[in-house]
Amino acid sequence: MALAEARRALGHDDVPVGAVAVRDGEVVGVGHNTREVHGDPMGHAEITALRAASLAVGGWRLTGVTVYVTLEPCPMCAGAMLQARVDRCVYGAPDPKVGAAGSVTNLLGHPGLLHRVEVSGGILAEESLAALGHFFERRRVR
Repeated sequence: MALAEARRALGHDDVPVGAVAVRDGEVVGVGHNTREVHGDPMGHAEITALRAASLAVGGWRLTGVTVYVTLEPCPMCAGAMLQARVDRCVYGAPDPKVGAAGSVTNLLGHPGLLHRVEVSGGILAEESLAALGHFFERRRVR
């Protein structure tokens, strides 16, 4: 589902990243990057999925939620997951430039913070990287 959501971002020339929030086996939020279409620096897939999940569950505390995302969360998205009290993050491709789940820094598991998020990375990484690679290759050709 997150990969399908990432493809939706291509419809408005955004970086193909998708996220799905799940609680008790039920999808409570989905999102894809919307920075370009909305001109919003916070238009990341994870933020959109967390906002939708908060509306669906009726509050900002997203305990019991797992966020599936195609790219390792950046510091902003990792911070949002911490603030929302998300239980788990499962991501596809690592992000060696701004990844905040272990690649550059590890906000989600930082021992000094109030909350920690369990992390699993590299799930469907090849598919996630292929979508990103194709997008950026196409942009370089322009």
